[in-house]
Amino acid sequence: MPQLRIKDAATFLGVSDDTVRRWVDSGALVAEPDETGRKVVDGYQVALLARDQAHTVADPSTVGRSARNRFVGLVTDIKTDTVMAQVELQCGPFRVVSLMSSEAVRDLGLELGSVAIAVVKSTTVIVETPQGAS
Repeated sequence: MPQLRIKDAATFLGVSDDTVRRWVDSGALVAEPDETGRKVVDGYQVALLARDQAHTVADPSTVGRSARNRFVGLVTDIKTDTVMAQVELQCGPFRVVSLMSSEAVRDLGLELGSVAIAVVKSTTVIVETPQGAS
């Protein structure tokens, strides 16, 4: 399993180095020394903790959908012309941008600060690794 330094685990978890150290002290994460003597944690355990710590906003709609990827957020930007619009949402730590018709923006009543749900259904998801590692 990949090993992460404490500072890198903190970055992925969105917390301070000290918080990760407290989690190690409490047993929530297990740290071991690497070949240089620095404490490292198991990358998979960090991923599981990140998933458990993730807080999403509940979907306020009562619509059933086949798409499983729903991101509830707030509208942070709208750029429109006569035909098309670009709508930006802040969904927790994620920025989601959608292109749609200007008519759709009006029909949905989208405005800055309004709650909206980005629903993603795609057969193509590209996965990359840092620095081209495979």
